[in-house]
Amino acid sequence: MSDLPRKAVTRTAKLAALPLGFAGRATWGLGKRIGGRSAELVAREVQQRTADQLFKTLGELKGGAMKLGQALSVFESALPEEVAGPYRAALTKLQEAAPPLPAHTVHGVLAERIGEDWREYFLEFEDRPSAAASIGQVHRGVWHDGREVAVKVQYPGAGEALLSDLTQLSRFARLLGPLIPGMDIKPLIKEMRDRVSEELDYELEAQAQRVHAAEFADDPDVVIPGVVHQSDQVLVTEWIDGIPLADIIADGTAEQRDRAGQLLARFLFSGPARTGLLHADPHPGNFRLLPEEEGASAGAWRLGVLDFGTVDRLPGGLPGTIGESLRMTLEGNAAAVYGLLREEGFVKESIELEPDEVLDYLLPIIEPAQVEEFTFSRGWLRDQAARIADPRSPAHQLGRQLNLPPSYLLIHRVTLSTIGVLCQLGAAVRLRDELEAWLPGFVAEAEETEKTEAPESDLESEDPEPVPEGDS
Repeated sequence: MSDLPRKAVTRTAKLAALPLGFAGRATWGLGKRIGGRSAELVAREVQQRTADQLFKTLGELKGGAMKLGQALSVFESALPEEVAGPYRAALTKLQEAAPPLPAHTVHGVLAERIGEDWREYFLEFEDRPSAAASIGQVHRGVWHDGREVAVKVQYPGAGEALLSDLTQLSRFARLLGPLIPGMDIKPLIKEMRDRVSEELDYELEAQAQRVHAAEFADDPDVVIPGVVHQSDQVLVTEWIDGIPLADIIADGTAEQRDRAGQLLARFLFSGPARTGLLHADPHPGNFRLLPEEEGASAGAWRLGVLDFGTVDRLPGGLPGTIGESLRMTLEGNAAAVYGLLREEGFVKESIELEPDEVLDYLLPIIEPAQVEEFTFSRGWLRDQAARIADPRSPAHQLGRQLNLPPSYLLIHRVTLSTIGVLCQLGAAVRLRDELEAWLPGFVAEAEETEKTEAPESDLESEDPEPVPEGDS
């Protein structure tokens, strides 16, 4: 393949074959069962074949198709375990790899965007990509000043392909719904489509990465590679080694899982407070676990963060409404929570709900914030998904009446995605610590005032130092 398949008819045909393939395999499975094979064995084989086709098609097409696959991959924890296995293996592949573009296509982009003398910028350039994403692939190299760098090259035709894919995928989003119980995929696809132009703009990505790199430059826990060079369709950043989070999910130690989970939660909530930006693509392919710095305490792994192509701009940090409603829910203040949700548009004016029922709906979801340390797990997420997805459940009926204001859409998706990754990790996380430190409104104003004033009052209560004679 010399390029992204850009002809709309070609891409549409490939994508349209997905639901047809799902239906065909179901029929094939029925025939196998009639032929005497056990339903369980046939179901597993059907799931594996479906997962294989899903990866092959989404990975091959890249663009919006692969982007949807990456977004879905962080929610596989919500699938029933007997279904999750085959999909987990196929979707996880999308986080780190995809069929690469040939070297001559990559060289053509570099020559067009950097200049015919592009090789003079590099002491070394590896033609084989080290990673592939939805709109570009990454090559390792050595910059002319000796720095190891990651060279992100945008696929030719990526913008056209992205828009075409997301339009086509939205047409059969309903058929993809059963992949993730309780999740409406159509709004996810619409939100991705709305942000296409931003993600294709490497200048915007470079700006967001520079802001993060400057803010986290001296941070002992989070590492953001600096931007080395940026031009249209090419972004060069510092290279960081480390263990991909997908590998930690698959084979990491308990210590690595817990540390990765804690730092992921810290970055999610501290990033907007410190930079005014929310990193909005939290799938495992965008994170690395780095060894501790020399001289640091044992086990002080650091989190490397990549890819700032999708960010939410939050000049004041995360909205205070989130922290306030979360705090009041934990306090059991049903009336206050309901009033705040109505005020912010989560409950439309035409809808009337019972405040206590809203509280009962929210409490299980925010369980991780109720305790000092919470162990995220696939089982816990499956229980939450089943509770909300079951049409007979009161939670399902109430959830259908809630509204998600557009300004909260991306925040909501990022939070859910991060929780999905934490459940994949099976990490024990002190989430409440991060909420208290970084989430506006989570700590009541009176408590905040006490914390800031306490040191002063403590100092005032101490006896003043005696002044030596002759110094006055």
